[in-house]
Amino acid sequence: MIRTVLMGAAAFAAFASVSAAGAKMYVDYTPEKGAWEINAVEVDPNHVDDYLVGLRHTQIPLFEILKKHALIDDYKVVVRNGYTKGSPNVLIETHVPSLALLEPDKARDMMLEKEMLATLPEEQGKAAIAGYEKYRQFLDDAYWSEVTFAK
Repeated sequence: MIRTVLMGAAAFAAFASVSAAGAKMYVDYTPEKGAWEINAVEVDPNHVDDYLVGLRHTQIPLFEILKKHALIDDYKVVVRNGYTKGSPNVLIETHVPSLALLEPDKARDMMLEKEMLATLPEEQGKAAIAGYEKYRQFLDDAYWSEVTFAK
């Protein structure tokens, strides 16, 4: 009996590995261009509204500048319903249309810094961050790529 179960499990594992290895990019799925940068943040549940209002005044104007210069083409802030300690409850997402845009470009980067500081002076930005640090913690920051599955 045990031998039959083990042989069945081995056959299933072999089949599963062949199926996974048989997936073909551009046939079974297509990677989308660009990537989403997703910041996962744990915010004290009593301060989520404060954090969102702060982001509206500090981060969103900067996202609009990046969008105006085509360095991002979309952004989202997603809030989790419910709270579990140690898990993110706010996701800050920006979509970069091409990963090539992440390459440094001195002239562009200095121009952006100047434009962003005109919108959010350094002292004001530091004060906002100091306020956020009382009730938020970054848990993850990563680039995620979308895929589209074949029909």
